[in-house]
Amino acid sequence: MRRPSRFRRRAGRACAAALAALLCLGCTAQGATAPETTAEEDSEPAEPTGPIGPDRQPRGHVTLAFVGDMHFQIQLAGLLAHPRGALGPIAHTLGAADVTMANLESAVTVRGTLEAKELESPGERYWFRASPAAFDVLDQAGVDLVTMANNHGADYGVTGLADTLRAMRTSRVAVIGIGRDRRSAVAPYRVDVRGTRIAFLAADASPREGSSSVWSAGPSHPGIVRAREDPRALLAAVRAAGRTADVVVVYLHWGTENRRCPDPTQRGLAASLARAGADVVVGSHAHVLQGAGFRGDTYVAYGLGNFLWYHNRVRSTGVLRVDIEDGEVVGDRFAPAEISTFGRPSLVRGPQRAAALRAWDRLRACTGLTDAGS
Repeated sequence: MRRPSRFRRRAGRACAAALAALLCLGCTAQGATAPETTAEEDSEPAEPTGPIGPDRQPRGHVTLAFVGDMHFQIQLAGLLAHPRGALGPIAHTLGAADVTMANLESAVTVRGTLEAKELESPGERYWFRASPAAFDVLDQAGVDLVTMANNHGADYGVTGLADTLRAMRTSRVAVIGIGRDRRSAVAPYRVDVRGTRIAFLAADASPREGSSSVWSAGPSHPGIVRAREDPRALLAAVRAAGRTADVVVVYLHWGTENRRCPDPTQRGLAASLARAGADVVVGSHAHVLQGAGFRGDTYVAYGLGNFLWYHNRVRSTGVLRVDIEDGEVVGDRFAPAEISTFGRPSLVRGPQRAAALRAWDRLRACTGLTDAGS
């Protein structure tokens, strides 16, 4: 897994060369070879090597940005041929954060066959894929990191999964939530931003669509991180990450489609993650925006909706920015956007922006979250 070069450019002119060398330590974070631990044992995985720096107190201000579901279906496939500027002006907002993360809802392959989704209702089965150029589009748009732990990351079976893992090795965008085995799939991605050490993890907690092993990485086979049926491996990884990181972020694929209030699975898993030490929990999958706020000291954004999507039947989306000060979440800022007919998002301006922000705040009412940490 390679560090995004754009992050290195942000890190400051004076220490750019030294920091670049330090960040290279993270290139093998998904290549850890220590013995696998199973979810059933509920043991914590060994910490992978990463660019976390020496043990010291966090300092400085850090901005993390998050967006929802992205793919390159139908008309959006045309963006793959022209990565530079593909997402338009909203890329400036994405690139302004220290680290920007999204959900890539697609296998990265041009081969493979449709993976069976026999557990899903026949009328609800979809398969998404894109060429490795998808990573170039995201890199040019200011995205540093994606999760592929979702119900489409393994859509094209073992062959598509192998192609995805191969493309990850040369991508300038880091990828988590998927790997050659459970250990590599659940391993956190680590960055050090001005002395604040941040670990990112991801998992799929949406209803399982197929029984194939690709939908759940195991001790010796590839796949995505599953956390709906048994979240113990994820929770153990969160606890382990918290021992050396100042901020632990978890991105989940979860929720009930088209429901704006979090369902019991979301609320229960958010509580478990908070107890395990997660500082920021964000998610997507419902295709609509869901509320955000604090559960104690843990910031939770239940649903970020679609962001780059082949239709705009639900237009509302946005860029969520979470502010970190001295290793603690101090607030959020939401930049509302709308998905166009073509499928690309654009920021909402003028009077419509104020209305969109009020609508975003109202979503918190059914979440049990507060607008400030305890």
